[in-house]
Amino acid sequence: MMTRVFATLSFVAALAVPVMTQQRDGRENPIAAARDLYASARYDEALAVLNTLRPADDGTTDRKSIEQYRSLCLLALGRGSEAEAAIAAVVTADPLFQPSESDASPRVRSAFSEVRQRLLPEIASSRYGAAKASFDRKEYAAAEQQFRELMALLDDPQMGNRLSDLRVLGAGFLELSAKAAAPPPPPPAPAPEPKKEEPAAAPAPAPARTVPTLPRIYVATDAGVTQPVPIRQDLPRVPSQIMSQARQKGLLELVIDEQGRVTSLTLRVGVHPMYDPLLLSAAKDWRYKPAVLNGVPVKFRKLVQIAVEK
Repeated sequence: MMTRVFATLSFVAALAVPVMTQQRDGRENPIAAARDLYASARYDEALAVLNTLRPADDGTTDRKSIEQYRSLCLLALGRGSEAEAAIAAVVTADPLFQPSESDASPRVRSAFSEVRQRLLPEIASSRYGAAKASFDRKEYAAAEQQFRELMALLDDPQMGNRLSDLRVLGAGFLELSAKAAAPPPPPPAPAPEPKKEEPAAAPAPAPARTVPTLPRIYVATDAGVTQPVPIRQDLPRVPSQIMSQARQKGLLELVIDEQGRVTSLTLRVGVHPMYDPLLLSAAKDWRYKPAVLNGVPVKFRKLVQIAVEK
């Protein structure tokens, strides 16, 4: 029993540093009580205290601290599967957290590492969905922060080369969110009034030249624009011989005119060299209900995510 106490004592000491021994009302902090019980090898009693706790809105008790101590007690008691569930709760709450060599024993670090490696792809996909939902609601500042956190998670060494397609999509939407969230530039300073001079004889007026103006292309960040609605947006089938090598996600940029026709195509993220020409050919015939601004159809630049089912 003492061997297990000494094996994780450094982790307990490190976790104890930020924990207050008393709450603001003067009562003993329950996390500190659980820590002391653990340090005394009274693991069942520590678990009993932890099982009564719920994360507090005032920040005095947070879910990560509860589940960290719970996982330590369960590991000390040899209840590995339950300890994994507690570690999973910690990783879900803070995917970037992992105990260092000075904080925890090799056994604890190994358990955290195994659970993180298994959960990170699922957490990253969930974080991408939440960030994309913020972007679609035009909450660009929130979306920018969420996409930055997603990119930090995708850069984690334990993620490896997994979710490379999601990395490309996340980087693209991060750039769009940052541009949309940036404050508009200040208006230019008014030009000084020229000095008044005696009017000279006016030269004969040159014939007026009519310069045609090109219609503006609107994007999702423009206020008041209703985005195009797909009428026909069929994807070609992926040939079976390339199915295993194809990316699961691609990204296509379209320009849709006032009649809902596709007038321009740019493949931002390809699926496979054999499939991409089929996709571009099919996209030329897609039709949409055009974007509308103040009741008038307008041109629109649209990003379409291509999902390939394997």
